[in-house]
Amino acid sequence: MPAAQRVSRRDFLGGSLTVAGVAGAVTCAGLSLGTAAAAESSTPSTPSEPSQDAMPYGMIGKAKISRLLLGGNLVSGYMHARDLKYVNQLFRAYVTEEKMMETLRLAEAHGINTVFETGANFIERYNREFGGHMQFIPHIQVPMGQAEQALKDHIQKQVDTGAVALYVWGVSGDRLAQAGAIKELATAVELAKRHDLPVGVGGHSLLVPMLCEQHQVPCDFYVKTLHSDQYPSATPKALRKEFIWLDGGEGWYDNMWCINPEQTIEFMKTVTKPWLAFKVLAAGAFDPKQAFPYAFKNGADFIAVGMFDFHIKENSELVSRVVRREENRERPWRA
Repeated sequence: MPAAQRVSRRDFLGGSLTVAGVAGAVTCAGLSLGTAAAAESSTPSTPSEPSQDAMPYGMIGKAKISRLLLGGNLVSGYMHARDLKYVNQLFRAYVTEEKMMETLRLAEAHGINTVFETGANFIERYNREFGGHMQFIPHIQVPMGQAEQALKDHIQKQVDTGAVALYVWGVSGDRLAQAGAIKELATAVELAKRHDLPVGVGGHSLLVPMLCEQHQVPCDFYVKTLHSDQYPSATPKALRKEFIWLDGGEGWYDNMWCINPEQTIEFMKTVTKPWLAFKVLAAGAFDPKQAFPYAFKNGADFIAVGMFDFHIKENSELVSRVVRREENRERPWRA
């Protein structure tokens, strides 16, 4: 790495980088940035002291998980941007590897203790070089027709990242449900559970948890999208169809991941396993002040959210307030 890009431990802990120049440009690109003033005043390397609003936690198996998880897309280098072609290049110009390290430190300082889905190499480096204790929940890819040994090897590789839990990737869950291959899905869960870790099943489609419950797939938690459909770029109801995010077609442009939020909420009330909700911002269509209360009030036990460094403090404190307010919500807390 060039000397100009290297960051010492002292620089990492005490340095300061400004973010205002990027903040306005990425607002529409899959994240809600809050107020401009908050972004301009943030000094990520020297964060404000965590609020007295302590981060709440829940248990998945033996793992203590913060109610707010750091979404892995922004750790691994990807953003949902609808039809904006410049966004991923802009994102990568801001989120350097050192900025990722800084973001992980900020998250841990504010009580976020788990990264969701991707970014294992960055988490390993952060924990090793900077004394972090960040946990990781990686996904398992389950292609249809895959040889069992290949699946076992893949699961072992994910376990070796230091995972505290595993889950079947949402795209895999969707494809298996679409094909009616519930036996293959159950086999993947059973193989993963041999590693004495909690194992979840993910899906963008409500059919995924519905079929798992119907066929008694022995998973420990669900990873299911949840967001309202009350935003301008949501696919019109007449064009919504199951698996549109896989098959494409009219009405799809990387813009909607929960096509039936009301049905999702009602069904999940009947489920006694923990629910980790993702895509709660609909990739930036909602401000966290709208999306977080919606998710927790309607049954999510955890939420995974992609965040830049300047989101961390405000979002962490917001989750603390919302969870405390929803202590007696309709769906009991399952974790």
